[in-house]
Amino acid sequence: MAAPSESNGPWYAEVTGYQWLVLAIASAGWAFDAFEGQLFNITRSQLLADLLGAGDQSQAVRLWGDRFLAIFLLGGTLGGVVFGSLADRFGRKPIMSLTILFYSIFSGLTFFATDLWHVAFLRFFVALGVGGEWAVAAALVAEVFPPKARAHASGIFHSTSVLGTWLAALAGILVGTQWRYAYVIGVIPALLVLWVRTSVREPERWQRTGVEQRPRGSFRELFGTPRWRNSAILGLLLAAVGLGTFWGVIVAGQDLTADLLIRLGKSKEEAQQSAKFAYGIVQALGGGLGLLAFGPLAERLGRRGAFALMHIAAFIIVPITCYVPQTYAQQLMILPIFGFCTLSIHAGYAIYFPELFPDHLRATGAGVCFNGGRLVAASILVLSGELKALPGMSLQLAVSILGCLFLLGLVVLLFLPETKGRPLPE
Repeated sequence: MAAPSESNGPWYAEVTGYQWLVLAIASAGWAFDAFEGQLFNITRSQLLADLLGAGDQSQAVRLWGDRFLAIFLLGGTLGGVVFGSLADRFGRKPIMSLTILFYSIFSGLTFFATDLWHVAFLRFFVALGVGGEWAVAAALVAEVFPPKARAHASGIFHSTSVLGTWLAALAGILVGTQWRYAYVIGVIPALLVLWVRTSVREPERWQRTGVEQRPRGSFRELFGTPRWRNSAILGLLLAAVGLGTFWGVIVAGQDLTADLLIRLGKSKEEAQQSAKFAYGIVQALGGGLGLLAFGPLAERLGRRGAFALMHIAAFIIVPITCYVPQTYAQQLMILPIFGFCTLSIHAGYAIYFPELFPDHLRATGAGVCFNGGRLVAASILVLSGELKALPGMSLQLAVSILGCLFLLGLVVLLFLPETKGRPLPE
């Protein structure tokens, strides 16, 4: 099928008010997604030190922190796959509402956690909602927006995760060592369900699949058809690189900053508070700009070209961030660049994955790619925890080693198709 002709105006010229509304709702859901995911990262030193009865810089805290992140990735995997399939079967609107309720309620219940297994259980169920909401929202934005605006809108959708990171950082700074109160705030996104229920309509593309009586959300068709199976597996591997490096490398910006400040003579509490600001605000700002930049880059260089460029940039910036800064001011200067290069590729997943699959498998396929990648990334997190806990292993060296994973993304890209300028598969 030939790509439709495009007008010469700006990409947003033909976007309707309802399409902007869908983008706002999807983005709000994803921003709170990121908030729930980042809230643990922001508060985990105090949370784990409290529950373990250990010093907040002990190896046990770091090891359990990475283990809980691995559990989170496992939950996200199951949530993305299951809720993605349900969204293809029953519609985008009801499943989006359900996923938001999942991550809001179980995050709020963390306030009552008194043991490690409580945290593990609750983080797993928070992740179910987080993984599912992304799959539904990414498919919804891709289906509602016109072809010329699709990459830009999807990039904006994913870039709003930085707002969630800022909210988590502010919540962490506000509550200080009283980490339980940060999770009470996590209940607020449940109110978003009312907006979803009253404002969102099912996309016409999804409704047509019911008229045509095509099997919706079928894993048998997804993995039984060579074209869809290859896209799902390769997309999963591409996402695994980004998600593994996110939790093993990108979030280490906070720990790298704290370690630097402690070496400079700051107290642990002062170092942690300054590190929350450096990671949650300064680094996140650069990351948000990188996410916003990926859409225009994908339109200019193609999806594969944009991915390749940013994987190379990420591989280069990681060891620079680990070893070059010698003062807090220098750290604040390098972290936005670090965030820009390493986080930008995540917007590409929201742009690219929905373009790989047909209408009746879009949320299922996108969910398998993005959240199935979490399953592989979980093993990377276990490796990350063990690596950082090795005697004599510095945090800088461990993060630099994990940064080499970006090179694997370049290999995966060699086997994936280019979707720029092509209509969504029907």
